[in-house]
Amino acid sequence: MSRSGNTPGPRATCAPVAMATGPRLTVGVEEEFLLVDPHTRLLVPAAAPVIVTARAKLDNLVTPELTRYQVETRTEPHRNLGALAEQLYANRLQLSRAAAAHRAGLVSSGTPVLSPTGAPPFTPGERYERSARAFGALDEEQVCCACHVHVGMASREEAVQVSNHLRAWIAVLIAATANSPLWGGRDTGHASWRTVCWARWPAAGPPPYFESAAHYDDAVATLIGTGVVLDAGGIYWDIRPSHHLPTLEVRLADAGLTVDDTVLIAALVRAAAATALADVRAGRPAPRPEPHLLRAASWRSAREGLTGTILDPVSRQLTPSSRRMHRLLAWIRPALAWHGDTSQVDSLLSRLHLHGTGAVRQRAAWRRHRRPADTVDYLLSHTLTAPGTHRH
Repeated sequence: MSRSGNTPGPRATCAPVAMATGPRLTVGVEEEFLLVDPHTRLLVPAAAPVIVTARAKLDNLVTPELTRYQVETRTEPHRNLGALAEQLYANRLQLSRAAAAHRAGLVSSGTPVLSPTGAPPFTPGERYERSARAFGALDEEQVCCACHVHVGMASREEAVQVSNHLRAWIAVLIAATANSPLWGGRDTGHASWRTVCWARWPAAGPPPYFESAAHYDDAVATLIGTGVVLDAGGIYWDIRPSHHLPTLEVRLADAGLTVDDTVLIAALVRAAAATALADVRAGRPAPRPEPHLLRAASWRSAREGLTGTILDPVSRQLTPSSRRMHRLLAWIRPALAWHGDTSQVDSLLSRLHLHGTGAVRQRAAWRRHRRPADTVDYLLSHTLTAPGTHRH
């Protein structure tokens, strides 16, 4: 990163050399989904039987979430984006078939379009019961689905330092992955309402700057010890070292509408992490934007998505989203090339610019007749879009 504190720029001369000294980074993905009744279009609490059925094919790659309206799948770590896309689609296909066996449909959206009234039914379990007692209505309003990208790291120390370098790019990644504009049958005025909802947790949003892994561990221990979070799993910062895997976990994205949407964010995150890692190993300091600017930038991106302007928390300037995305791509392009992802990412970005984010596509379905059911039907029909398929 620039020592002057300006917006980070491309490092075409030094980053490829640094990256070429080690193996390509692995990337894995966790995807969260909603279950809906195809007739009423309301959420349906079918997670338990759907998971039992899906495990016949997916085994432990499918797991429960906070509510019985939600299910989660995960992939193995991959070095090749094509293999990642294949597993993501296979997971969705098997989960969709399991849902259909229990008269439910699978939807990939950051928030539900339509929900039954009242508190959601929670997944049984001691941890979820503790959470409900500790956080009350906060739990009740978190029927939200995210996409978590895990990038393999050699050490937790490097994971923390890479996190420091990535903080400046959180807002543009939120904008690019926005897929939750509707809630309660109406347009929220935000492209990523999930981001806004999730920010209410005590340890959520952009992470602090940490001097070291020990500094991170001390902060987490204090939060747990004072009861602010239940355990290490309750650290919901947008970027964090995984508490159970040798990875850096980037948790800022809404659930991707299609597999292609998910593959794109996985590729961007891996390339950004690889570029940051090269900077860390070269001794380049991370920028240190102020926490209030990071939060403000995240909110603005959650509101506008890729259709407006983005707050650059380093330069403190509003920037057209296209320009900020261009700067990110210039910074990570050597890493995209090193991982063999340039052509695929360029193709996915072209589709993103042509058809818009998931939020844009959801709103287009909503505006046709102003019927929330139309958007649910759109989500049901597009969640299983095969990778590389041109649908909008």
